[in-house]
Amino acid sequence: MEGQAVAPAAGTVLNALATGVGSAFAIDEYTTATVELDADADGVTGCVAEDPEADTELIERCVAAVTDRFGDGEGGRVRTESDVPMASGLKSSSAAANATVLATLDALGAADDISREDACRIGVGAARDAGVTVTGAFDDASASMLGGVTVTDNDSDELLAREERDWAVLVWTPPERSFSADADADRCRRVAPMADLVADLALDGEFGRAMTVNGLAFCAALDFPTDPVVEAMPVVHGVSLSGTGPSFTAVGDREDLEALRDRWGEREGRTWLTTTQTEGTRIQ
Repeated sequence: MEGQAVAPAAGTVLNALATGVGSAFAIDEYTTATVELDADADGVTGCVAEDPEADTELIERCVAAVTDRFGDGEGGRVRTESDVPMASGLKSSSAAANATVLATLDALGAADDISREDACRIGVGAARDAGVTVTGAFDDASASMLGGVTVTDNDSDELLAREERDWAVLVWTPPERSFSADADADRCRRVAPMADLVADLALDGEFGRAMTVNGLAFCAALDFPTDPVVEAMPVVHGVSLSGTGPSFTAVGDREDLEALRDRWGEREGRTWLTTTQTEGTRIQ
């Protein structure tokens, strides 16, 4: 039994580390998961194509959670391939979990037996169990699974809002990595009053303004430079540190972002243009 699914990456509107409320938007960059189930296999074996030494506990837990619930506890293999750099703040773990959950459901012929929101929650639960997230990342996972822009309560895994936006997206990804589980959550909680303001803006549909306030607050909390945010502010709808970094994302009109790309591109790392994505995770 084999299944395959593809899940988009995402950028941050509101980091949930401060209050538990978060917001994210899907972007047109993908992780693909291929799952092969075998009733005679002893457990699940995972592989990350880009990094054979990468920790595969998350994707293995996703397969096991789905087969325990919708199958007969089958084992097998799961392999992910991704255009999304790991530990870059672009929700690579959420995309991998979503793609793996849907690929496993596809392999079992059970994709229509669960809503996309609940399928997303399976991956979130696996991420918590694997220790790859502090908040549970339902905001990131929901944006990747459902597409568009989502606002969530990560403490209760509740979807508070979902809207669609047609933005060009500029991403700058420095060469270093930043793992969400290593973020200073106590320091992030100190910017809770600003996070409350960002949540209000997001729930009012003011996603661009929300992003920018979030970016300034969390650059300070997580000790990232604010220069990329300040440079972008005059020409974009919104700009922010994505997740716990190190990537920054800006959204707006493509012509304006092309000009900003020249400025951001002077820095070390990868600077690239993409778009928002509204379809979410899909079976291949």
